[in-house]
Amino acid sequence: MRFLIVGTSGAGKSTLAQALARIMDCPYIELDQLYWGPEWQPVPHSSFENPVRESTAGECWVTDGNYSAVRDLLWSRATHVVWLNFGRTTVFPRLLCRTISRGILRTRLSHGNRESLRMAFLSRDSILLWSYTTFAKNRIKFAKLREDPHYAHLQWTEITRPSEAKEFLKSCMPDKTRNHE
Repeated sequence: MRFLIVGTSGAGKSTLAQALARIMDCPYIELDQLYWGPEWQPVPHSSFENPVRESTAGECWVTDGNYSAVRDLLWSRATHVVWLNFGRTTVFPRLLCRTISRGILRTRLSHGNRESLRMAFLSRDSILLWSYTTFAKNRIKFAKLREDPHYAHLQWTEITRPSEAKEFLKSCMPDKTRNHE
């Protein structure tokens, strides 16, 4: 199985994708890691697309992200889409806590990049602003993609509450493990 985890910024795509990859015992491909270079500069398209192509050549993988630059590549190879379609009241507080934590702790992300509180609160490039302004557009985009005939082969799971995410992960566990929880 080959899973795409999609949703708006702050929905928990990476967290769910990592957990699912562990359960499925398959590679987790973090698209942010492949897309962003040093100092938050996007890498050249071929430097993004080629590693995505290579890392998704196998029969089982889990990836997270909404990068339209590699959508046709990923979506044509995937078997499942998990859409984290949480409301703003779930997403924004999560993103705010994550951003503040990363800013205070100076957490290193891909290529040594760090989120800063100044960027989060005083910049047009704020992840908080990005999440807020793209929230409704993302919902419309994913609803349209689910209906797109090019992606009719994909099995969709729409998750609208955090408790459903936990149930989804539990349903993916091998029977032996699931029965002992």
